[in-house]
Amino acid sequence: MQLLISVTNVQEAQMALAHQVDIIDLKDPATGALGALSFEVINEVVQYVQKQTQYLKPSVSATIGDTPMLPEMLVEKVERLQTTGVDYIKIGFFATDDYQPCLNALQPITRAGAKMIAVLFAENTYQPGLIEAIQRAGFVGVMLDTSNKNGQTLFNYYSTLALKEFAEKVMKNGMMLGFAGSLKAQDVVKLKSYHPTYLGFRGGVCDHFQRQSSLNSENIRLVQNAMAFCCIKPTN
Repeated sequence: MQLLISVTNVQEAQMALAHQVDIIDLKDPATGALGALSFEVINEVVQYVQKQTQYLKPSVSATIGDTPMLPEMLVEKVERLQTTGVDYIKIGFFATDDYQPCLNALQPITRAGAKMIAVLFAENTYQPGLIEAIQRAGFVGVMLDTSNKNGQTLFNYYSTLALKEFAEKVMKNGMMLGFAGSLKAQDVVKLKSYHPTYLGFRGGVCDHFQRQSSLNSENIRLVQNAMAFCCIKPTN
């Protein structure tokens, strides 16, 4: 189970690196659930992570922003984000009547090697078969997040059974599984049983647990301690 932390600038990336997080995620909390940072900032952070030699290099992900499900617009933003050298590109699946045109438009990019992660939102109801369609389009992962950043978490929208079924479906289709959405350290143990590839944090590792505040080293440490505790195997 890996740790993803969303950062907004090089200074926060430095803190994430110092804590040896697995995935540094680039996002602007002030501009939406999946708000995009400027390409200047994304480039700056990616280059900093690639050049640093003090720590093991984490993966870097970034979002294209709160973008409508319009095929041409998605392709344009994805192709531009590819030029920054991020490892993973996150795409929010916002409300639309039919996701297939978008998946069809993105499939040639995934076939060319781009690693995309579909971000589904716990508040939304999605058509049956969407996760399978995402897999066929070449996405490498699916993440369940919240779009309304009002303090409510996945557990306000998904029952234990619903989370289990979601996780099993993603993993059955051979994709990475991620959970996020106003998570805090105490949520780690609740999500462990679903065997996620990674857990994503922003507000839960910020000052006063406010996602638009700065990262807080002690809150990051609390999350890491919770994750480490979950990995301890009981002895006989």
